[in-house]
Amino acid sequence: MPPIVGAADLLEFATAATEAHGVPPADARLLADTLVTAELWGHPSHGMLRLPWYLDRLASGATTAVAAPQTVSDNGAVLVVDGHDGLGQVLTDRAVTWGVERARLHGISAVAVRNSGHFGTAAYFTRKAAEEGCVALLATNASPAMAPWGGTEKRVGTNPWSIAAPGGRHGTVVMDIANTAVARGKIYHAKERGEPIPKGWAADADGVPTTDPRRAVEGLILPMAGHKGYAISFMFDVLAGVLTGSAFGSAVVGPYQPTGRSGVGHLLICVDIASMADPDEFGARMEALVEETKSTPVAPGTAEVFVPGEPEVRTAERLRREGITVADDTWAALAHIADTTAVPLPLPVHSQELPS
Repeated sequence: MPPIVGAADLLEFATAATEAHGVPPADARLLADTLVTAELWGHPSHGMLRLPWYLDRLASGATTAVAAPQTVSDNGAVLVVDGHDGLGQVLTDRAVTWGVERARLHGISAVAVRNSGHFGTAAYFTRKAAEEGCVALLATNASPAMAPWGGTEKRVGTNPWSIAAPGGRHGTVVMDIANTAVARGKIYHAKERGEPIPKGWAADADGVPTTDPRRAVEGLILPMAGHKGYAISFMFDVLAGVLTGSAFGSAVVGPYQPTGRSGVGHLLICVDIASMADPDEFGARMEALVEETKSTPVAPGTAEVFVPGEPEVRTAERLRREGITVADDTWAALAHIADTTAVPLPLPVHSQELPS
């Protein structure tokens, strides 16, 4: 039976294991927090299964342990930074700080980060900007996962993006999606659990639809909404890769590969709400939108209508009480990390032993 572990214990383990690879304490805790937060949100595809990937890249030197971003150009509202192969989470967190500061000065800002790495869950960062009074859009590119529409070889990344905004008393409203039928990490998660994937998610290396996650990893992830998903993904590579001066297309290296410069690019756009509208009025209007949406009559079999970001908040509340279930393969990988770093593996606990 897969172990259940407390979120705080996973956080401490991931932090210490990352520090053991030369990452400064604050940056190590940030990386760990992005992984544990993804688990709490109900997205294990972006959680602890990725820790070995990041640590392997640190060990090989593909990722620089101590981030040292360098300004390429600074035009006030627009900042371009070279991440010099630092951790994507660390560079993107700093981009949020810069983006919010500049949006407050100029009303709107754009921060471009080149030569970064995979940053995990985009919503983790857009939520931070929303909590500081901005509407934020964050786009990134990724290693090839889908074929161009009508093609047979993967040349286009999932290229995820997120938009977040303050929702008044409803908290933060946030969208975070890949442009494929599913995020690639969900296929890796199914592979680790030994479970089939739904039809329509992927095709094998020959382009034949498959429900086998192992064949899907070697093959193609299908775009969402057919040609529309391909087109959106292509254009986000324009924004995150070409425009930022980073790698693009097939030149981007994924986090699951232990070697090779990642070349990932990010583009963060922040709009300062106070520069465009009265923040209180904006909050009231957002509340009205949320309430109108949630009051929609539900379809048969549906208990409640959710707005974007709401399911993750509900799931986090539950998993903080119940604990996080770690897939057996992921647990084995964490045990290997514990052996190689001398960081004690967290002890599994029964959900009733966790603090309420």
